[in-house]
Amino acid sequence: MYTRTLSYALDGLQVHPVDVEVDTGRGLPTIVMVGLPGKAVMESKDRVRTAISNSGHPFPRSKVTVNLAPGDLRKDGPTFDLPIALGILLCGEGLKPSVDISTFRVVGELTLDGRCRPVPGVLSLGEACAKEGKSFVCPAANHWEARLVEGLKVIPISHLDELVAHFQGELSIETLMERAEQKHPNQHQESFHPLDFADVAGQSAAKRALTIAAAGRHNLLMVGPPGSGKSMLAERFPTLLPSLAGPEALEVTKIHSIAGQLQGGLGLMRERPFRAPHHTISDAALIGGGSDARPGEISLSHLGVLFLDELPEFRRSTLEVLRQPLESGQVNIGRVQKKTEYPANFQLIAAMNPCPCGYYGARNKPCRCTGQQVERYLSKLSGPLLDRIDLHVEVNVPNPPSLRQQKRSGPTSAELQERVKGAVARQEHRYRDVARHRNGDLRGPEVERYCPLDQEGETLLVRGMEEMGLSTRAFHKIQIVARTIADLDDSENITSDHLSEAIGYRVLDQHLFS
Repeated sequence: MYTRTLSYALDGLQVHPVDVEVDTGRGLPTIVMVGLPGKAVMESKDRVRTAISNSGHPFPRSKVTVNLAPGDLRKDGPTFDLPIALGILLCGEGLKPSVDISTFRVVGELTLDGRCRPVPGVLSLGEACAKEGKSFVCPAANHWEARLVEGLKVIPISHLDELVAHFQGELSIETLMERAEQKHPNQHQESFHPLDFADVAGQSAAKRALTIAAAGRHNLLMVGPPGSGKSMLAERFPTLLPSLAGPEALEVTKIHSIAGQLQGGLGLMRERPFRAPHHTISDAALIGGGSDARPGEISLSHLGVLFLDELPEFRRSTLEVLRQPLESGQVNIGRVQKKTEYPANFQLIAAMNPCPCGYYGARNKPCRCTGQQVERYLSKLSGPLLDRIDLHVEVNVPNPPSLRQQKRSGPTSAELQERVKGAVARQEHRYRDVARHRNGDLRGPEVERYCPLDQEGETLLVRGMEEMGLSTRAFHKIQIVARTIADLDDSENITSDHLSEAIGYRVLDQHLFS
């Protein structure tokens, strides 16, 4: 007997329809899987057989052939357990459907006792299903995620028995939804930032640089001794950023869903992601990869912040792979059988000590490092990588007597965010007819078009470039940062003051890295 059920396969953010064909015929009782299945899919035959038997449903006493079409598309993950089990039950005597199976797309993983476990990427899968106009069968634990897709008819399944009962007309969608909500209630929480820039004593120059970075989506590097507050500043940086909305929220939520890091019941992600991997992270964990090409930290930071503390402690090879995503805003993961692409338009905030001991140039403690040690330490960062960082800012330890006086002084995160929102609004209006959204996204000829300089500004920038030995990319970065400073000042034109401040954020290029 032959049956066909419908499912999906994920390839990055792309969704591919998959036909799950099941045939029972002559031969010894066994399950044969064809159609380029991955290891997890190959293992599903044992899970499915045991789940069907332990659920009390009959299993065919003959050879079962399962084909996942198209055959040239590699299928990974446990998503196909439920559609395979459905196909086998339809071939035998375990299920007599009262509905047209071809109007459903089915995804889900099974445990050995027949329970349905959540699977990654349901938001992307559900969106594709809604476009087809089909009903979507998914694990009950994923039902809140699937229901984020407008117009999608969701059928949440907690156990294989529920799937059989529903298709036989014995269990309604309303009952299934009620059960799913009881087991997996809506846990929506209001966003709340317990951190505030006012908690950081002093550091007005660093706060100013971070405000500029937030307003224009610029990459930033903080250099300073231990205890100067670099990590505190970075942790509070997301409080300056406007919340995700509309398509941005949906795209970020999809990526975290594919990575299996989406919290059920919390709805779309509204706060921009903040990722802070340890310096021992592998290339694959940072960029993405593995047998199923999962998104890495840079994609999980998409439209948010990637914070790299102790930057020179990362392997140089790991840091160098950041160069292409920083320019293009996407990452390509190549495999022999497929190529997967993920968005990676993240904002890099990095921090480092000026030397191995951390006190080179510090006011409060002498440096113990030799010149050769300092040079070797700084050489871990390549010039091309530093060129892609728009702002370099020095962070010093505040004087102890002034720490208590400066406590809770200066602007709060809310006040700084209002300034950032004003600058962002100017940029959105300026780039309303082009693909760019923020100053930090400008590339090539766009810089000259949107960041024009008068004769005085041109002369100032050329002189600064010659004196500091900056590259052409750094030349353009200064123009872009000056454009953001002008936006914060609600100025249509870039003045010499804006340009001078922007040049000041490249001083460390010459001071430390020359």
